[in-house]
Amino acid sequence: MKGHESKMARMEDILNLPVQDPPCAEFSAAHITWVKVEGGRQGGDDIALIPFSRVDDFVKGESSNAECPASFRIESRRKRSEGSISKPRVDGYLEYTLYWCSYGPEDYRDCESGLGDGSNFKPATGKGSRPGRRHMMRGCLCHFTVKRLYTRPLLALIIYNQRKHVDKTGSPCHGILDQDAVGTRAMYAPRISEELRQKVMSMLYVGISLDNIIQHHMEVVQGHGGPHNRDDFLTRNDVRNIERVIRNTSHELHIDDACSVKIWVQRHQKHVFYFQDASASEPFILGIQTDWQLQQMLRHGQNGSVASHSTFGSKKLKYPLSTLLVFDSSRNAIPVAWVITSSLTGQDMHKWVGSLAERLRTKDPRWRLNAFLVDDPSFGFSAIRDAFQCRLLLCVWHVRHAWIRSLLKSCCNIEVQREMFKHLGWILYSSRSVPNAMDAVQEFMDVFVDQSAFMDYFKSQWSPYIESWVSCIRSLPVAGPEPHAAIESYHRRLKYKLFNDQYANFWPRIDWLIHILTTEFHSLYWLDQYTVETGYFSNLRDESFSTNAWYQALHIPDIDVILDEQNLQVAKVISQTDRNLAYTIWNPGSEFSLCDCHWSNLGNLCKHVIKVAMMCKNRQVARPLLAAQIYRQTLLSLLHNPPDDPVVLDHAILCTTRLQQDIKGWEDLSSSGLLQQLPPELNSQMADNTLLFARSH
Repeated sequence: MKGHESKMARMEDILNLPVQDPPCAEFSAAHITWVKVEGGRQGGDDIALIPFSRVDDFVKGESSNAECPASFRIESRRKRSEGSISKPRVDGYLEYTLYWCSYGPEDYRDCESGLGDGSNFKPATGKGSRPGRRHMMRGCLCHFTVKRLYTRPLLALIIYNQRKHVDKTGSPCHGILDQDAVGTRAMYAPRISEELRQKVMSMLYVGISLDNIIQHHMEVVQGHGGPHNRDDFLTRNDVRNIERVIRNTSHELHIDDACSVKIWVQRHQKHVFYFQDASASEPFILGIQTDWQLQQMLRHGQNGSVASHSTFGSKKLKYPLSTLLVFDSSRNAIPVAWVITSSLTGQDMHKWVGSLAERLRTKDPRWRLNAFLVDDPSFGFSAIRDAFQCRLLLCVWHVRHAWIRSLLKSCCNIEVQREMFKHLGWILYSSRSVPNAMDAVQEFMDVFVDQSAFMDYFKSQWSPYIESWVSCIRSLPVAGPEPHAAIESYHRRLKYKLFNDQYANFWPRIDWLIHILTTEFHSLYWLDQYTVETGYFSNLRDESFSTNAWYQALHIPDIDVILDEQNLQVAKVISQTDRNLAYTIWNPGSEFSLCDCHWSNLGNLCKHVIKVAMMCKNRQVARPLLAAQIYRQTLLSLLHNPPDDPVVLDHAILCTTRLQQDIKGWEDLSSSGLLQQLPPELNSQMADNTLLFARSH
C-alpha cells in the first residue's frame, strides 16, 4: 500500500507542512501523506514532518512491510551542536541519519565467488563492501533520510529518496514480489527483530542454555503453524552471536565513570527518557525506561496505579536509585522506570516526570493513570498531577519498613516492640489527643526512655522529618497495606541483586548500576512475565515472584480469619499448612499491625497482616485512616463556619463538590486494594452535608 501524495512543494516551505503523528504504536510510509519536493538537492523526493520522538516507530513500521520485510540499518549519521550555525537553512539539521535497507545497496546475487565484479552500486558515504553481509546483498535501493531540524528540534524531516524495494533495473529484489526469493530467506527480513534479540538476550542472562533456547523456539514456531517471518528461522549461530555480544560487553565503557555514563546514554538513546549531566548548578539526573518496561507501564498502568520506590541505596551507591512500579495480575511490582539522581528525588521530579508522561502518551494518547503512590513528602505533587492527571496517594511503606527493622535490632522484648510500634503509628497519624506531632514524639520518648538505642536512631534519622510526614498525611489519602507487600518484595529482590558482596568494588560507579539494572535485573522480570503469559520455563522462575504477601493473602479463605469485631486489639489467622496452628495479629487493620509468624518477626509484611487488613476493610470494622478523619473535620468546620465573602463561599462550595467526587474515586481505589475503605457514616454524612451546604447557600 502506498502512502498518500500531495502536490509538489519547495524546500523553503517545509515548515508549513503539517506535523503528522499517526495514533498507532508503529507506523509506516502508508500512514503518511507525502509531499514531493520541487527543485533543490532533494528534487523529486517525498518528504513529511513527524515528531522526532517517533522516528523509531517509523523505522519499525517500515521494517514490517508485508510485501518486502526489511531491516533498515544506519548507513551514516552526522550531528551538530546547537548554536554552531549562525544562519541555518530551513532544512538544516541538528542530527542527520541515513537509513538503508539491509538488502542493499550492493548486489551479490550473481557473483559466485562472492568477491563482486566491482561494478555494483555503492552508497554515497564511500563505504565499501561488507564481507560479513555479502550473502544477503541483493542490490536494494530503498533508503530514506531523517533530519532533526535545527530550527525545530522537536520535529524530524523524513526525506524518502527511494520508497520501493527494487534494484537498479527497477525490479523487486526481495520479499514475496521477487520470484527468485520465493522459498528462500530473502522472502523475509534479513535479521531477527529487535524484540526477538532482546528475548534471547534475556534468556541468556537468566541462565537458559543455547540448546534450550533453540528447542523452545522450535516449539513456539510449530505452535503457530510453521515459519512465517525471519524470526522463525532463528539459528544456533544467531544465539551464539548474541551470546558473544553479552560476553564481550562491559559496564566500564571508559575509565572515568562520568564519561562512561555519557557513552552509554549516547548508545542507548531510545532507553533514556531524561538526562541531565552534573554541573556546578545542576544535579545529575538519568531516567531509564526500556521498550519492554514501556510496554508494561502502558499495559498495567492503564486505569491502574504507579508506585514510587525512592532513594534506594543512599548509603552504598554513589547516587540513590528510585524506581517506578506497576502491579500485575499476580500483585507483583514490576519496575517500569529507573531514575538515578545526585539530588533528593522529590526536588527535581518536575524535570523528568513530564518527559516520562509525554513518552507514554506518544505511544498511546488514550493512556490514563488512576493513581500515583508517592513515598516521599518532598515529591513535587503538583508536577505529578500535571503530568499524569491522576489522584495521589501517600505510601508509608518506607517509614514502616525502616521503623520495624530498627526496633527488631535495638529491642529484644517482643511486648515492648509491639507497644512502641503502635505508638509510632500514633505519632505518624497524630491520632492521640496532643496539640501537634512533636508533642507526640516527646511523649513517645518519655514513655520509652529506657530504649536508648532506638531513641538515638529515631532522633537522628526521623525527628527532623516527622512534621513533613504528618503534614503530608493530613493532605493526601493514604494507601492501604496491600501494595506495601508488593513494594517490599521488589525492595528485597533489588537489595539481594545489587548488594551482593562480589559487587562491592563497583557500588561507587554509576555505569555498573545502569548495566546491572538493564541486563540481569531487567531479565529477571522479563522471564517472570513471559512465564506467566506462556507457561514456559516455570521451573526457572524466581520463587519470590509467587510468594509476595499480597498475592498469598488473596488465597487465604475468609473462614480462616478469626476477627472479634467487639475487641479489635487482636485477630487470628489459621495456618494454611498446619491447621492446628493460629497466628496472632496485633493492632489489626492498621498499617502498623504485627504478626507473630516467622516472616513478620524478620521485619517483613506477612500475608496474615494483609489478609486481616482486607477483612477489616471489607467489614468496615477498623478505624478510618487519618486522611478520612481530616477530610471529615475540614468539611464539618466549613459547614459550621461558612465564610462571609461570597467569592470565597462559591469557591468553598466548588471544593466541597469536588471533595465528594474524590471520595467516590477513592472508593474505586479501595475496591482494588490500594486505599482503605472510608467508613459508611463518613460517606453518607459528607454526601448529605454537601447537598445541604449547597442548598442553604
